[in-house]
Amino acid sequence: MGGFFGATSRRDVTVDVFFGVDYHSHLGTKRAGMVVWDKEKGFQRSIHSIENVPFRTKFEDDLATFDGTSAIGCISDKDPQPLMVRSHLGLFAITTVGIINNADQLIDAHLSAPGNQFMSLSSGDVNETELVACLINQKEDLVEGIRYAQSVISGSCTLLVMTEDGSIIAARDMLGRLPIIIGKDQDGYCVSFESFVSGKLGYQDAYEVGPGEVVRITPEGFETLAPAGDKMRICTFLWTYYGYPNSTYEGVNVEVMRYRNGEIMARDEEAQVGVPDVDIVAGVPDSGLPHGIGFANQSGKAFGRPFVKYTPTWSRSFMPSNQKIRDHVARMKQVPVTELIDGKKLLLVDDSIVRGTQLRETVNFLYGAGAKEVHMRSACPPIMYGCKYLNFSTSRSEMELIARRKVQELEGDEGQKHLDEYADASTERGKCLLKSICDEMGFDSLRFQSLEGMIEAIGIDPERLCTYCWNGKE
Repeated sequence: MGGFFGATSRRDVTVDVFFGVDYHSHLGTKRAGMVVWDKEKGFQRSIHSIENVPFRTKFEDDLATFDGTSAIGCISDKDPQPLMVRSHLGLFAITTVGIINNADQLIDAHLSAPGNQFMSLSSGDVNETELVACLINQKEDLVEGIRYAQSVISGSCTLLVMTEDGSIIAARDMLGRLPIIIGKDQDGYCVSFESFVSGKLGYQDAYEVGPGEVVRITPEGFETLAPAGDKMRICTFLWTYYGYPNSTYEGVNVEVMRYRNGEIMARDEEAQVGVPDVDIVAGVPDSGLPHGIGFANQSGKAFGRPFVKYTPTWSRSFMPSNQKIRDHVARMKQVPVTELIDGKKLLLVDDSIVRGTQLRETVNFLYGAGAKEVHMRSACPPIMYGCKYLNFSTSRSEMELIARRKVQELEGDEGQKHLDEYADASTERGKCLLKSICDEMGFDSLRFQSLEGMIEAIGIDPERLCTYCWNGKE
């Protein structure tokens, strides 16, 4: 997906932005960049690949050469950025997070006029951040251009722009699918995707940017340049999976939500069918752990860690670009605690079940280590639709999603008309889906958190949450 951090101050903020961007490393694995602005030096920029090394390793040397009172930086799961752009709007740096589903149409429209062009990546594709800059430059000022770009993009676009006077413009996407937090210290302000980052760097929370709102930030303060809209669809997956445990979105902390979500799962299972007689409840590391703790606390079952992740060398299982290597790394990272597995009945809670590939490997190695039973619980409902609003999935087809693939195997095209029923474990179709996944994956039992239970755990108005990947509702 991606994340960003920026700061503007009466003091040098290079170190702040270095650590601020590093704290977003869980959101992307491909590229990272920083742009620093100094009144005397102007803009200084660096972009590195982080596919095989941590962010800080690539950027530590840049710290010795960067100086500036304003800076922005990003972690990107796709294109190199931030970019430097010169146009009739002046010289500015820009970084974006989101996805553009109609990029080809927007590019073709621009190229239809003589003399227009884009720089091309080695793949032949156009850097989406450059496309956003192109759309912005079609208008007479940055704010008008940002609103125009967001209005014509199918998908979403949240961005930071740093202008040649060192001010930062932050624009949350039109429906607020991703967060933007502004922090304040005695010398200036910062802007962050993850809320915990500003506090860790000594800033106090000052403002949460609203959906579609555009804000200018300077060392003296911040002002709204375009007002927030009334409608919001913040990504629910931020709480169940992507968000860092310390972060808070719309007043709801991620870790607290995950504990509560696990408790609700156990509560509902106890009431509906009863929790299996197991020796240990475990969370699948890392984001499944708090869901598992909540489940164990509510059910009264012992919580344990029958396997741990070895992460000093490979911190994220999907970092390698090759799928076979990713799967192999995932296997190598899972180190069993045999004493907690051999002869034991286990109940695992994971944040989600998407394709199921790595989870199958987990179950196989648990049985290989002597597990007597393995029961599986997902902290969110079956994923039925690929996300079209954020760039967090590499699926080429919705049939790569295990739930959709199983529906197709069970009932063919007819089943695709009844996805709501398949997502509901109380229906015959829902029961068939659970059994089919259990048979393929080797689970002794399987349950998904209900959509209602997950929303209850978050505790905000359901109309302000995006749940598209589960129910297809925009």
